[in-house]
Amino acid sequence: MKIFAIGMNYALHNKALHGTLSKPEEPVIFLKADTALLKDHKPFFIPDHMGRIEYEAEVVVRICRLGKNIPERFAHRYYDAYTIGIDFTAREMQRKLTSQGKPWDIAKGFDGSACIGDWVPKEKLPEIQRLRFHLDINGKEVQQGYTGDMFYKVDEIIAYISQFYTLKTGDILFTGTPTGVGPVSIDDHLEGYIEERKVLDFNCK
Repeated sequence: MKIFAIGMNYALHNKALHGTLSKPEEPVIFLKADTALLKDHKPFFIPDHMGRIEYEAEVVVRICRLGKNIPERFAHRYYDAYTIGIDFTAREMQRKLTSQGKPWDIAKGFDGSACIGDWVPKEKLPEIQRLRFHLDINGKEVQQGYTGDMFYKVDEIIAYISQFYTLKTGDILFTGTPTGVGPVSIDDHLEGYIEERKVLDFNCK
């Protein structure tokens, strides 16, 4: 099972973190280890040796069939459900590694860093590029987004990734985060909503 993720896919998030509103020339792809997956509303244990840990709420897509070199016009056939996920990021570590020109896999792919909620069949929700979603922490909305604002749409991303990786049933795709990311602390309660349907609910410890 592969966990794909997309960076820099929303303009205002890029402005806040990278100082630019421009669209990347190609989708920014990275992977997380399979041990990064956290599901079933289990708690997220904040690592105490990695510095500041930040949440990044995203729409996550579930791959439902085998595919390679998928044309964009057929990409919609290769996913069957959506949820909300948190791409936990060790932000200080990421910045340090980036400044040194080193890979930042550790800052993004550590255990528990890919938290996902309950899957919702895509037939029960609007079309993938018309989804609204938000994240609440301790009952207060901290992040909200609209998938229509993505630089690279889901079908474009799937077509692009499939040029390099064979997609398999059960692979998942984090599609990028909008502006509003921030730190998590012990005892925080996170709730994620997709079209006002709560699918994500867990605590930090």
